[in-house]
Amino acid sequence: MLAKVATATALAAALAGCAVPYTPAPLATNFPTARQEKLQAAAHWNAIADHIEQRVVTEMKKHPQRPFHIAEDKDASPFKRAVTNQVITSLVKDGFVVSRSPAGAWKVELDIQAVTFSPNRPQYRYSGAHTAIANGAWVLSDIDPTVGLVALAGAGDAYHWFHSQFAKGATPATEIIVTLSVGDQFRYHARSTSAYYVADIDRALYGIKEEDKQVSKVFQVQGGR
Repeated sequence: MLAKVATATALAAALAGCAVPYTPAPLATNFPTARQEKLQAAAHWNAIADHIEQRVVTEMKKHPQRPFHIAEDKDASPFKRAVTNQVITSLVKDGFVVSRSPAGAWKVELDIQAVTFSPNRPQYRYSGAHTAIANGAWVLSDIDPTVGLVALAGAGDAYHWFHSQFAKGATPATEIIVTLSVGDQFRYHARSTSAYYVADIDRALYGIKEEDKQVSKVFQVQGGR
């Protein structure tokens, strides 16, 4: 009798985990786990500016050598100004000519798009736990097997090593999409687009106003009688 009950319970559990063969809309699923940098210092701004500059100049090597020109934006946010200046610096350091005039030059455009998602987003930082297996050696269990054994001085070092790659605090609601484009009046010749987390408390540095905090607004419409 107990065997029959156990079999029925197992079968019911298996069936409960199966999706129906047909649905009126696609089932919502998660993307595979990915990592996204969180900007927390001006040095991070310079680092990403240098990175995206490297990506676009690699593409521009396929085209005729001409000076680059970046238009000045007097109303730019502190972030956009810093990234623009760092892109110019990176171009000059890499041996490219940056013209103060747009005549005869490739046009470089920097676009910053801010998006705000719902608060209290879930955050899955890590899986597994560190366990001492010998004096000075720790194993990180239930994770990617390529990590393997890590020789560290003690529990504190193992803990901080394993967690140092993750930004502190909850997952931000604010993200920015940074796009650097190079082209002329007819078409784009190179583009680089990247997304980053932004600390919600630093929104003003990216030109995000509090009235822009909501992604969408609800308007009530009353019909005439």
